[in-house]
Amino acid sequence: MAGKMWAGRFTKETDERVNDFNSSIKFDARMYRQDIEGSIAHATMLGECGIISADDSKAIIEGLKGILADIESGKLQFDPTAEDIHMFNEAELTKRIGDAGKRLHTARSRNDQVALDIRMNLKVEIREIQALTKELIETLCKIAQNNLTTVMPGYTHLQRAQPITLAHHMMAYAQMLLRDLGRLEDTYKRTNIMPLGSG
Repeated sequence: MAGKMWAGRFTKETDERVNDFNSSIKFDARMYRQDIEGSIAHATMLGECGIISADDSKAIIEGLKGILADIESGKLQFDPTAEDIHMFNEAELTKRIGDAGKRLHTARSRNDQVALDIRMNLKVEIREIQALTKELIETLCKIAQNNLTTVMPGYTHLQRAQPITLAHHMMAYAQMLLRDLGRLEDTYKRTNIMPLGSG
């Protein structure tokens, strides 16, 4: 069973319903790459600043790279009993390289780690949403181009209004989506502010 931050406070095994309630790995496992990449950057900093030894820093980095490769190849499966992706990666690292793995958490709060993972994940998700939105806009433009003279009733407050073309109607949605692309780009820029945490 993967480690839990609070496990040492109890003498009896925790009820599985409590474990399930506290666990978020079902949801945050998708951020495994961001968590590992952020941890590699953090371990690099720890070593270069002399906070941990260069040997420990190197062992942590190599261990994390191995975990990433094993997850992506399917060799390593997520432990459903792990509290979250952070604890899963940390427990697996410690299992592989020993006590040096525990030094990964030096000078970093869990909140910093979560903020980093979410920001890095958002950067990936935003770019995917933007690409899909652009495809939709292109589709709307093609429909509009093919219906320049197709007449339909316009609407205002759900009531029929003056006649318009289907092309006009489609381009109204294309314009809305273009504004959404701008908002997504603004959000992407914000995710780059303090990407390695809030501190």
